[in-house]
Amino acid sequence: MRWISVISIAWLTLLASCSDNTTQEQPNNMPPAPAPQPVTVTIPDFNADSAFQFVADQVNFGPRVPGTPEHDACRQYLVDQLGKWVGPENIIQQKGRGRLFNGKVTDFTNIIAEVNPAAKQRILLMAHWDTRLYADHDSDENRRKEPILGANDGGSGVAVLLEIARLFSQQPLQNLGVDIILFDAEDQGKPDNMGYVATQEQSMKSWCLGSQHWSKNRHRTDAAYRYGILLDMVGAAEATFPKEGYSRQFAPRLTDRIWRKAGQLGYGQYFIQQNGIPITDDHYFVNTIANIPTVDIIHYDPNTGRFDESWHTHDDDLSVIDPQVMQAVGEVVLHIVFEEDVKLTKS
Repeated sequence: MRWISVISIAWLTLLASCSDNTTQEQPNNMPPAPAPQPVTVTIPDFNADSAFQFVADQVNFGPRVPGTPEHDACRQYLVDQLGKWVGPENIIQQKGRGRLFNGKVTDFTNIIAEVNPAAKQRILLMAHWDTRLYADHDSDENRRKEPILGANDGGSGVAVLLEIARLFSQQPLQNLGVDIILFDAEDQGKPDNMGYVATQEQSMKSWCLGSQHWSKNRHRTDAAYRYGILLDMVGAAEATFPKEGYSRQFAPRLTDRIWRKAGQLGYGQYFIQQNGIPITDDHYFVNTIANIPTVDIIHYDPNTGRFDESWHTHDDDLSVIDPQVMQAVGEVVLHIVFEEDVKLTKS
């Protein structure tokens, strides 16, 4: 992903015009909703060791850059893993093609696992599974054109969703459907520190090719998507997740609900009550093209203005991963999902 620190007033006006007022989310100029009545749910036990192993499995393939053998081998692994838990007939490999910042064309594959596919009321759980083609923020200038392992940036979000998919197979949802989408070609955007020049719009659109494609070509049109949750860089030690800017703009109530739940579960040290900047990530395009209110849970330190220190460097390997952080994120997401299922059951 790529963050934007300065956005013109005109651009913000354009973004605001993209939100879909027909969804359950309301725009920011609406009065705040009263706190919802608590819903009691029982969730399956998130296994942090299992999630850590899913990160390790991905890292063992090496960098997962589209068009490489390592990328293709990891694709098959992810398809096989998800197929075990949701059934291979409920796996969709959505193929796409996009143009990179340097003019080259790349093929990519979004991996979609449909949980409880018959349900029309659905939510999205998302992460990106590709890894950065350049280590453009590495301290060693001689290695900046080498791809990274992406244990945290890519691997951790996927691992949490794999563990959640495994748990859905043990404790099925009753009325809610979930589409787990692993977006490809998220992290292939215009590099920093390497002399490439582009306009702000060109730079922005060079990221998140998989989610742009899916948002324009949804794999099903018969579903009522209530909202989406994106996970990105959710595994590093001492992670902090402020309320990201586009999440607050397009899905303010869901954002507040997630952070409130995290506090109730004792994870306020990770889900901090601070507002973060708008970040160009997969959720931006799901919000503005697909018009599905979507929240990004993403590591960012608003005090230093930085992502995790390993971001887009060769330090982003298995050593940065803390299983307890992934457990915190996984438990929060599971509570949100199963609470939604209970609400549908009672309605």
